[in-house]
Parts: sequence; structure tokens; C-alpha cells
Amino acid sequence: MSQNQNGTPDQPTTPTGPQPEPIRFFGTTWVDHTNGYALRRVGAAVGSLALAVAACLVLRFAYEGIQLAESGGFVTVLVVVMFAVCSALAFRHTWDSFGKRPDPERQSSLRGLLAIGFVGSLLAYFFRSLVEAPGEKLHRAEYEESRRRHEKRASRRTGSPSKKRRRQ
Repeated sequence: MSQNQNGTPDQPTTPTGPQPEPIRFFGTTWVDHTNGYALRRVGAAVGSLALAVAACLVLRFAYEGIQLAESGGFVTVLVVVMFAVCSALAFRHTWDSFGKRPDPERQSSLRGLLAIGFVGSLLAYFFRSLVEAPGEKLHRAEYEESRRRHEKRASRRTGSPSKKRRRQ
């Protein structure tokens, strides 16, 4: 442990004010784009695209299974339309969640739809990773707002309140 000039041990410094919220796969590297931020973005983009391609292959096998079962044209069309619509809705929901916090109740009610449309969510993650860390814009706005409020509060509290002159 290091010591200061008085010979007493230095206390670990803790940052004051609000701290940035970590983003999945990026931690807090989104704040100043250090510690492999660009590499993480490339990895997130490549990974989400690879998972989307693999998911499409799995869906292709499911489609072929429906064809082999000879369940009829109506069932085949129904399954294809269901996955297409759910993927489109999941894409839109995921994309919107990068710009504003989703409502927890709505999120839980859409859980099944988002699970079926997972390809859409993966594609939204891929496209957002090309621009920024998914959710970075939202987190940055919230973090800067909390820093601004903290600095405003801290600047008002100068001096000792006990020495403040009372109005008469």
C-alpha cells in the first residue's frame, strides 16, 4: 500500500458523482471508446450477423420439415408469415429500445413474440453495431444528464451552511 507525504496510507479514491451504466459486451468502454471498443463493436456486429444466419438455417430446416410432413399449403404459409411478422415486430421493438427505455410491462407481454422473432432482434443488433454500441446513444444521454444535474447540485453547495448569514 502506498503512503502519502504524512506517512499515512493512501485511501483508495472513489469517483464522485454518477457512474456510467455498463452495456452488455461493452462494459463502460462506450464512454470514452477505449479498451478495445472498436474491436468489440466489430465482434458484436459479426457475432449477431453470424447468429442471424445460423438462425435462418435452422428455420430453413424447420420449413423443410413442414414440407416433408405434407401438412398442406395453408400451414406452410401460416408458419412463414408468423416468423416474418414476428421478426419484423421484434426488429422494430429492439431498434426502438436502443433509443428509449422499454416499458417493463410491455416487455414482459411481448416476450413470446420476441422469442419467435429472434432473427429480427439479431438483425437490429447487427445494424446498430455498425453505427455504435447498441444502446450507447440512450446511455450517453442519460449519463450526461445525470452528470449535468450532479455538477449543478455540487456547484450550489459551496461553503459551510452553518456559517451562512441569516436574513433578518
